[in-house]
Amino acid sequence: MDIQSIKQRFGIIGNSTYLNNALETAVKVAPTDMNVLIQGDSGVGKESFSKIIHQLSARKHAPFIAVNCGAIPEGTIDSELFGHEKGSFTGATDKRKGYFEAVNGGTIFLDEVGELPLGTQARLLRVLENGEFIKVGSSAVHKTDVRVVAATNRNLLDRAQAGKFREDLYYRLATVPIRVPRLADRSDDIYLLFRKFSSDFAERHHCNPMLLSADAQEMLSQYPWPGNIRQLKNITEQICVLENGSSLDAETLSRYLPAQPPSLPSLINKNDPSTEGMSERDIFYKVLLDLKRDVTELKKVVFGLLENEPSPRTSSNPIYPPTPAYTPVPTAVSPSNSNPNPEPNEAKPIVISSHHDEHTEDAEWIDSEGSGIDQSLSLEAQEIEMIRRALLLHHGKRKKAAEDLGISERTLYRKIKQYELD
Repeated sequence: MDIQSIKQRFGIIGNSTYLNNALETAVKVAPTDMNVLIQGDSGVGKESFSKIIHQLSARKHAPFIAVNCGAIPEGTIDSELFGHEKGSFTGATDKRKGYFEAVNGGTIFLDEVGELPLGTQARLLRVLENGEFIKVGSSAVHKTDVRVVAATNRNLLDRAQAGKFREDLYYRLATVPIRVPRLADRSDDIYLLFRKFSSDFAERHHCNPMLLSADAQEMLSQYPWPGNIRQLKNITEQICVLENGSSLDAETLSRYLPAQPPSLPSLINKNDPSTEGMSERDIFYKVLLDLKRDVTELKKVVFGLLENEPSPRTSSNPIYPPTPAYTPVPTAVSPSNSNPNPEPNEAKPIVISSHHDEHTEDAEWIDSEGSGIDQSLSLEAQEIEMIRRALLLHHGKRKKAAEDLGISERTLYRKIKQYELD
């Protein structure tokens, strides 16, 4: 059976290459008993693919059931899927068949399979491996012959790394993966879907089918459609019911399209479990707060070192070698103003020439031994010098250098790039 026949039979609209590839995979795998994992965003039509796989298989005359795993409470999902015995828990007044027993010989579609609890995942893995399951409150092993087609809008491997999904179960389910494209990736199909939905709703609500002007068609195609086909269908129905005319321009259409927030160019770790379930705005705020905390830590370290300069006798930090005591003088000091009897540990009188050195704008300080040390008055220069010393001490190992500096490795890396210390 060719792809066009499949589309007509199951009401699939569109000519996108991504859509055709997904349909071809579904048609090829349907006659087998292989498990299939359908991946795609919410609202792209994953359940339609499960029906195609079932109807084109040898099990088409056997039962088919779709189960939304995310809609069943965690405390009852084992009973729903595998059944229970009488008295196994409060309210179990009679024994009950689960879906895997009731659909024996047919196909079960597990939508949002990524929402299954870990305990239920272990039970499901046993069904996929051996075709065996145990009812809640029973010790007897039951056999079943069910083909499992699962679907998810999440990245199950990411959830497996976060400890929320069994990796072995993922590879059992994803024997054949099928990726259903987003509506935004099928921009040429959007107007075709609008016309189909408009015609269906016009017949249902006894109104005229809606037509779009050229600018309205362009707006429809450029909209991102985060809710995918489901969102397009709902908006089309609103327009058919609320608009009296048969033609729609871009200005009128814009009133029905929800405004989309601008994309935030923030870099985040997608494998970070702490960001799972967070909105884009919340993640952006989290990145800003982390950055602010790193800057605050660095400021504390820098200002603390500047205010508490270690003396030659007490300094024990290998990163910052003892620096001789010095006395900054902003203007020229004559010898007659100096202390004629300096203490042994006191800095000698300082004479600074009024001549301006064209090679440096920093002040020159004279230590007790009479050697010149070029000390920059710039906070940035102090920071560069400390980072350079730490890197030299640890032979370029950034992790150890960051620990001695009292900052995070990420902050150190950003400073190295900023000051071009590579």
